[in-house]
Amino acid sequence: MSFIESVGALDKDAPTPLYLQLQKGIRQAIADRVVSAEAAIPTERDLAEGFGVSRITVRKAIDGLVSEGLLSRRRGGGTFVVAPRVEKSFSKMTSFSQDMVSRGRRPHSVWVSKTEGTVTPEEALLLGLSPGSHVFRFHRIRYADDQSMALEYSTVPAFCLPSTDAVQTSLYEALEQSGHLPVRALQRLRAINFSAEQAEALDIKPGDAGLFIERRGFLVDGRTVEFTQSYYRGDAYDVVAELNNR
Repeated sequence: MSFIESVGALDKDAPTPLYLQLQKGIRQAIADRVVSAEAAIPTERDLAEGFGVSRITVRKAIDGLVSEGLLSRRRGGGTFVVAPRVEKSFSKMTSFSQDMVSRGRRPHSVWVSKTEGTVTPEEALLLGLSPGSHVFRFHRIRYADDQSMALEYSTVPAFCLPSTDAVQTSLYEALEQSGHLPVRALQRLRAINFSAEQAEALDIKPGDAGLFIERRGFLVDGRTVEFTQSYYRGDAYDVVAELNNR
């Protein structure tokens, strides 16, 4: 079934303006995932011919959806469905995989490296380890569905996991299975601009805005079991914090 067939015919005898009918149909098609995020919708000319309306009507409908953030125009490229932004709450400690699954998106990773080595002075300080201690390091690119979301660098004390192979998808799942799931965490964040190397990995433009989040996770006894630095795309990720006066 084509995109136009999925939207359905417009009722030219209805009191609702045609551009609003078209907006509603396209909005519903996006919600139903008839067209996937980052995919192009038909051209204005094709939409006008398919629905039997003027290009002015089509343009007015699309303008409204662009204003809503559902569609975006790319000069010389057409009109595309905007990938939904992800909201990350700071009020609850969850993993990237848990965040994506809870929003109906499919998390997966492209592994850059999994290594074992001796702790560096900086890592020893942050993880509370003695010089010479062994750690596991994980570097990967995180995705939601087919959209790149973040670069992630994690360091975990070797006593927390049997090996680097223990982490297949979710670091927190592996830590839970080994009995070392953190119960609390400290996070700090700051705005960044992506370097050329980082931008290439995420398929974005050098200098694009991003969000740097650094997290340390702790066991009940206070030991640090995780040090993670993540670089999130600014156009796809929001941080939400709930505040109260109690």
